[in-house]
Amino acid sequence: MKNYNDTTYAILGILTTNCRSGYSIKQFIDQSLNHFWKISYGQIYPTLKLIVQEELAEVHTSSSTGKPDKHEYYLTEKGIETLKNWLEKPIEQLPVERNEILLKLFFGRFQSREKTISLLENYKEKLENRYQTYVSIEQAIINYPDNDTDPDSMYWLFTLDYGKRTTRASIEWCEFTLEKFLNKEDS
Repeated sequence: MKNYNDTTYAILGILTTNCRSGYSIKQFIDQSLNHFWKISYGQIYPTLKLIVQEELAEVHTSSSTGKPDKHEYYLTEKGIETLKNWLEKPIEQLPVERNEILLKLFFGRFQSREKTISLLENYKEKLENRYQTYVSIEQAIINYPDNDTDPDSMYWLFTLDYGKRTTRASIEWCEFTLEKFLNKEDS
């Protein structure tokens, strides 16, 4: 079976959620996947074209007077099987994080004490905002009327929990690092 890039598999997965157009796929990414998987708008349409060429999905086009044609994408059996095969494979590598604050902190002796403190406090504030966003998303999923019958919601909550836990750990790291830095600088 042919291997595709992760963006292809992500879009195959999104097509299982009743998102059918490029626009609705982008909205879905912005509201959910974007917290842990980035896909640019410029990747969506070339990937959809590839998916159709590879017969992983079919495109249905509808026309309305005075409006551009609407293209809706539907997974084929081959597309579903391709997604299932990819999902069942073990992960190939642990994610590698590119983290600007760690890079700046690594070379931190070349910046002022105040800038280091500001950098850590600002990062902590952004993390706290992200955490609150995750809590809001979690509440929206839990309070969604069809939550109990939606087969995806449990999995969405798993990925959200990962985000909450890693963000909470990063907040704790900021607090610990700030305390260590301030104590070191005061002595």
